[in-house]
Amino acid sequence: MGKRLQTATRRSVLPAPITEACCSQKSLEFGVNKQVAKMNNIDLEKVEKFVKEVSQDRTKAIKEKKIEGIWNFTEGEPQFRAEPEHGQGKTVIEADAPTFLGGSGIRPDPVQYCLYGLAACFAQTFASVAAEKGVELKSLKVAAENRVNLAKSLGLGDEPIVEKAKLTFSASAGDMSRMKEIGEEARERCPGVYCLTNPIKLEIEMKEI
Repeated sequence: MGKRLQTATRRSVLPAPITEACCSQKSLEFGVNKQVAKMNNIDLEKVEKFVKEVSQDRTKAIKEKKIEGIWNFTEGEPQFRAEPEHGQGKTVIEADAPTFLGGSGIRPDPVQYCLYGLAACFAQTFASVAAEKGVELKSLKVAAENRVNLAKSLGLGDEPIVEKAKLTFSASAGDMSRMKEIGEEARERCPGVYCLTNPIKLEIEMKEI
C-alpha cells in the first residue's frame, strides 16, 4: 500500500502567468545512478544538464507560462478553447461548464482542469524526485480532489468558494521504504502544490480589442 499525502488549502488563487523556480536549495542526487539515462520516464541527462545550468546561473531557473484562449459563442459547442504550444507542437484544449452552470457538459469544466494540472504536476515531481534518488517506480497513481461552494459564484453569498483540496497518491517500487521520503520532498518541490499553499499576487488587466 502506498502512503497518503494530504494538502489542505489555506488560500486558493489562480496565478496568471505562473512564474516558477524549477530547482530547490537542496543538492540533487543525480550521482546515485549515473549509468541510467532514463528512469520513471524521466530523461535524467536532460534534467542534470538543466540543474548544472541553474547552479551556475539562477536566472535560468525562471520560466514563464501562458495560456490564451477564446470564448465560443456557437451554441452546442465547447465554451472555451485554447491551443497552447509545447516542445513538440500544439494541443487543443477545450472546456465547458457543467449543465447546472449553463454549459453543455461536453468537455471537462475549468475546475477539473485545475485538478488535472495539480495531479499531473505532483506526479511529475514525484517521479522526478524518485529518479534522482535512483528509485525505479513500478506504479504511480495520483488523485486530486476539492470541495467547492458555488454560492459566491452565483452572487448569493460570501462563503469561501474552495473549502478544501486534497492530494492522494499510491506508488510502488522495489524499495518501498523511501516512498514517504519521496512524497514529502515532492510536496516541497511541486509548483502546483506551491500555488495552492502560498499567497500569489494575481493581476487582472483588461485590454482593448
